[in-house]
Amino acid sequence: MNHLQQQPLVAIVILNYNGAHYLQQFLPSVLASTYSNKKIIIADNASTDESVLMLQNRFSEVTIIQNTKNEGFAGGYNWALKQVDADYFVLLNSDVSVTENWIEPIIHLMESNNKIAACQPKLLSFHVPSEFEYAGACGGWIDILGYPFAKGRVFDTMEQDKGQYDDVEPVFWASGAALFVKSAVFKNLNGFTASFFAHQEEIELCWRMQLAGYSVYVCPQSVVYHVGAGTLQKGSKKLYLNFRNNLLMLAMHLPKSDKIKILFIRFLLDAISAWKGFLTGNFSFFTAVLKAHIYVLLHWQQVQFVSENKKPLKQLKGVYNGSIVWQYFFKRKKTFSEIVENKHA
Repeated sequence: MNHLQQQPLVAIVILNYNGAHYLQQFLPSVLASTYSNKKIIIADNASTDESVLMLQNRFSEVTIIQNTKNEGFAGGYNWALKQVDADYFVLLNSDVSVTENWIEPIIHLMESNNKIAACQPKLLSFHVPSEFEYAGACGGWIDILGYPFAKGRVFDTMEQDKGQYDDVEPVFWASGAALFVKSAVFKNLNGFTASFFAHQEEIELCWRMQLAGYSVYVCPQSVVYHVGAGTLQKGSKKLYLNFRNNLLMLAMHLPKSDKIKILFIRFLLDAISAWKGFLTGNFSFFTAVLKAHIYVLLHWQQVQFVSENKKPLKQLKGVYNGSIVWQYFFKRKKTFSEIVENKHA
């Protein structure tokens, strides 16, 4: 579509599950966005709080669509976006405060290169605004064993934002907390893998985008502030989904030549951390990893499909051709730049 005459239509779609308090707090910042050709849609994932009533009373300018069941992040967005017509989708968490001109830099970038399928802004912590936020920081990477990390966040270490990652550049994955996607690409790739429910579905989608010949970018000139862990609190279910979905993603997309070796190493490393948890009294962590492993082993054949044109991980953008577990825990390198040393794989 040629948009010489007008800005592309951007649909900001906020998936809500019992997030009335976040919507009250952060929706005004979204409404104040300076980008003019936009619409704001709240996709309610069968909330049991007063979300919908509050929206109807206080934010009559937003469109509300209601699901009859909670399908998680992946299924919920798949359901919602089938009903939305726009050039770009922005998948925005309900616990994100945006800056006025957060949309323009990313749309300008994506319009300038039709191979960019997804992009994220710089994510800073709402509670500590000088610090990167866990969910994607300044663009997502992955290591050769499939462990995700980000520019500005490695495991639980969050860096201060000193402008050190302000370059616009390709990454492996863009954060689902504030994810800009070309709608045609999202639909052509059939959206998220719904069985993931929540956690890492955006990484899996971005991997598929790269295998389909597209790029994923970060645009740090756009800045948002994320509370984090807003809807699914940290606990055994979150741990289970993270471990399970990460392993499923590797089973789906790694070429056969790499799959057995990498999954064997990952099962081993997961097991070591699980037993460490068990021996230190963290039984929920042990159980979450065990359940994840059992699920992946039982559903092995169901994920042997997806990509026609599988490539080794190291051939894709935003991949560190080494182990962040080794660098972080053994070599004590805690920051992205120390580990990657500005040599992009």
